[in-house]
Amino acid sequence: MNIAELARAAGRIALDTEFMGEGRYRTLLCLVQLAVAEPADGTGNTGSEDGEHPKEGHERIEILDPLREEWLRQPLAEAIADPAVELVVHAGRQDIALLRRALGCEVRNVFDTQVAAGFLGMGAQCSYDTLLAELLGVKLSKSASFTRWDARPLTGEQLDYARDDVVHLSALAIELQHRLDKVGRLRWAREECEFLERVSDERNLDAIFERLPRVRSLNAASQGVARELVAWRERMAAERDRPVQSVLGDAALVEIAKRKPSSPRKLQDIRGVGQGSLRRGGEDLLAAVQRGLESSHPPLAGGPRTAPPRPDDAPLIALAEALVRARAREADVAYELLASRADLQAIVAVRRDARAGRDSRGEADVRTLRGWRRELVGEELLALLDGRMSLSVQDARLQIDPI
Repeated sequence: MNIAELARAAGRIALDTEFMGEGRYRTLLCLVQLAVAEPADGTGNTGSEDGEHPKEGHERIEILDPLREEWLRQPLAEAIADPAVELVVHAGRQDIALLRRALGCEVRNVFDTQVAAGFLGMGAQCSYDTLLAELLGVKLSKSASFTRWDARPLTGEQLDYARDDVVHLSALAIELQHRLDKVGRLRWAREECEFLERVSDERNLDAIFERLPRVRSLNAASQGVARELVAWRERMAAERDRPVQSVLGDAALVEIAKRKPSSPRKLQDIRGVGQGSLRRGGEDLLAAVQRGLESSHPPLAGGPRTAPPRPDDAPLIALAEALVRARAREADVAYELLASRADLQAIVAVRRDARAGRDSRGEADVRTLRGWRRELVGEELLALLDGRMSLSVQDARLQIDPI
């Protein structure tokens, strides 16, 4: 049986990856570790990639090497794209993004043990080692985390480290799901994990352009140049396999867009444009400036944007935070899962502007007012800001009462 068949039979596959991102345009996927339950009679033996590691109990541990020409791409893609197979990860956002790009497939039915732990009050960033120790009584010996995963051959220490990251992962997921089910939080945890099906490390040029510093203060012509420079920088970084900021920093890019140099001499006068960039891509950069000047992109629109916080918003934001923290503590849910300060600022600002007739939305488009979060605290937040709910202190505890 291959990986996909084993995963379908078990209904679950645990996965982790090792990767290298330093000094590269895109993070390099270096290793994929899998744990899949085997049939009781052992007929699902697929053999490990390195040929040295036998079964761990009733699980098959696989270590796949994406740097090899053949590494079971298709069976793995089938397994993680199958909605009937639960994909277990820990802090798996980057793991999933890398696999979606490397395998060219979608990912379904994700259960992230770090996310799930937050619904048991264990902290939104709880480590794998901590969860294993607290929930399963397992202690890992980690010694090879910061090593060259792109070097070959891998050492025995590296392989052992990689295997440890998945050998208990399925058991941890089962324990978390059991505890979450008992307290009525399993549905919320699964809902929260759904976003992982859509994570990607593809670079959105429009979003990169819009995040440039001071880009909205540029005139239309300069914004057109900045757009073209963003595209030029991405191409250069991809060709050289280097981080984009090492090709041309954001501040220098915006300054070039503002000045619109037409010669190497004028380009050289701009701070942040290194001699290396001029020598290897100066002419191409100047050509990008010219293309930008000839482009017809519309300037960035202001659009309906959340008003910035005002000094008199601070008490309301503090009041909202007190309510969220109280509900998080009562529900034994990590506060970080419910709201950030930016979420609360947006809720307060939009509610304030809606009452003043300056914003027709009425509600901020933030996570705290959607899904399970709205159920737990979002509706109460709106009631508090509308004066339909009050907070008081009784016996050193926060009391929440309707008005």
